[in-house]
Amino acid sequence: MQLNPRPLHGTWDDGRVLDRHVTSSEFIGYNEYGHPQFESTRTELGELFYRLKYRGDQSTVTPIAQAACDFVRGWNPGIDIIVPASPSKSRAVQPLYQIADELGRLLDLPVDKTSVRKTKATPELKNADYAERVELLKECTRSRAKG
Repeated sequence: MQLNPRPLHGTWDDGRVLDRHVTSSEFIGYNEYGHPQFESTRTELGELFYRLKYRGDQSTVTPIAQAACDFVRGWNPGIDIIVPASPSKSRAVQPLYQIADELGRLLDLPVDKTSVRKTKATPELKNADYAERVELLKECTRSRAKG
């Protein structure tokens, strides 16, 4: 799978994003309910995420996790635990946690889904730019020390 990793800046020492989700999106009109519709072109990884999150395609979990695993092994950041971010939307099955669990299995690392918790509700962030995300996410999580 072709990935285009880039640095991810924040309050951490080092971070990476594996790729963009959408490379282009064109407004094509409104559906019968008045909702805007778009024709989007996704990266390979973006298409797998789209199929998982919006189509429930469970067959995408392993290739997504494998792409992340291959990247982490090449990057070699020296991690010893995977701590996924709290999802912004409650779902019966959390795609983020599925991927984290599979990545943990592939890297033989524990996955901790309890140390970072939301302290306030946040809207979905998919349409927010970076500055909006920073503002929306201020003081919305807390961590608890593991001992």
